[in-house]
Amino acid sequence: MAQQHLDPTDPTAQVVSGDALAGYLRAQATEFLRALRLHRETGGDGGAPARGKARPGENGSQESVDAARALRRSARRVSASLHTFRPLLDADWSEAIRPELAWLSGTLAMEHAYAARLERLLLALHRLSGATVLPAQTGAVGMPAAADAQKTATVDAAAPSHPAATPERGNLTVGAAKAGALLERQLTLARTRAHSTALQALGSSRFHAVADNIAVLASEVPLTPAAATADLRPLAAAAEERLTDAVAALPLVTAGSPYNAEALIHGLSPDPAPHPQDAPWHQVRLLLRLHRYAREVLHGDNCPVDVRLLASGQALNRHRDASEASAAAAQAARTPRIAPATAYALGVLHADQRHEVEAARFAFQQSWQMQTVGTP
Repeated sequence: MAQQHLDPTDPTAQVVSGDALAGYLRAQATEFLRALRLHRETGGDGGAPARGKARPGENGSQESVDAARALRRSARRVSASLHTFRPLLDADWSEAIRPELAWLSGTLAMEHAYAARLERLLLALHRLSGATVLPAQTGAVGMPAAADAQKTATVDAAAPSHPAATPERGNLTVGAAKAGALLERQLTLARTRAHSTALQALGSSRFHAVADNIAVLASEVPLTPAAATADLRPLAAAAEERLTDAVAALPLVTAGSPYNAEALIHGLSPDPAPHPQDAPWHQVRLLLRLHRYAREVLHGDNCPVDVRLLASGQALNRHRDASEASAAAAQAARTPRIAPATAYALGVLHADQRHEVEAARFAFQQSWQMQTVGTP
């Protein structure tokens, strides 16, 4: 397997000085300020509507969503660069702003994450149950989604006890509608709260302090005196090495099969902790992102597309999404006094998403071991 490594000892490779880091950070800071201006111009308060309902001023709201995504994108890249190349940056300044950028990008990401999670779970329920419409759309005509979900939860609580459903598609269809309504109620509420939290964050003094720091960064990068003559490649190579070591520690032999029964052991256990197998994979995803951003610093606007890294990153994103969706299904299944058919549908949904987790691990293994093509 051929891989491109950032070899700092290669005499034919050109030294990449601290000027490249300064230029990259200034560019990302400028993108941050541009996105912030767009977010303010579009209002930044489009709201979190119920699924399937258009927002007032839909175009403006889409621009606001795009601006928030651009804010997250720039914040992640600045934070990652401060981490990878921290020996070349003023230590006090760097260590003070990095946690703030992580707070900002994480806060802005939550609303989109809840919306995407709900969409993923409802589509999976639709696929599993063979229903002609999405499960959450089977309520009374004209009833808002949240009200329909609350009614479903009430009906579930008052429903008489029935024997557990047998694993037949007909029984799954019966529970899928109520399961979808319950998920919609829980995740829409979470999305609304995340939207409010993001708005509060963007209006806070904490955010204004971050924006002020980024505004200064757009014109003045606090490099150390040694950065002018330093070579960035050893630090970037260290980021790649951390990624390689983390991948080597993954159970790729297990991931070599698209089905891993051990991943279902914890199932719908009462323990709400994250699935123990997932943490190393999430860490690899973060390290892969750091490696990608380090390559952007080294190559600038001419950074070549590494198909291997791109495909591996997409597989790890799928892994994260399926892992979090399975946790949401398991959490919904722990809701008190739901009907057996609803619990059964949520259990099937949880297992389906854990299988998606395994499929994503298998896809990552295939992508990571592919031959690197077209990368100088």
